[in-house]
Amino acid sequence: MDEWELLGFDTFEGEYYRLQGFETEAEALNAAKQKAEDLDKTQPKEQSGGQDFYGIQDRLYIKRPDGSTYQYTW
Repeated sequence: MDEWELLGFDTFEGEYYRLQGFETEAEALNAAKQKAEDLDKTQPKEQSGGQDFYGIQDRLYIKRPDGSTYQYTW
């Protein structure tokens, strides 16, 4: 069973989506870094507004084993 999860949040649709599960937080953070690089290519901050409140770039979250989440920012 996965304890840590990498979640995406589609800001246009307003929905979370599961990307992958991991055994450790370090693995989840590494995957988040890679996904963030992909998002910067597919949803450039200059065109999407980036991660600010009004931006439409997808956001990334790490879900802890206890069910709580925190946003991965880059």
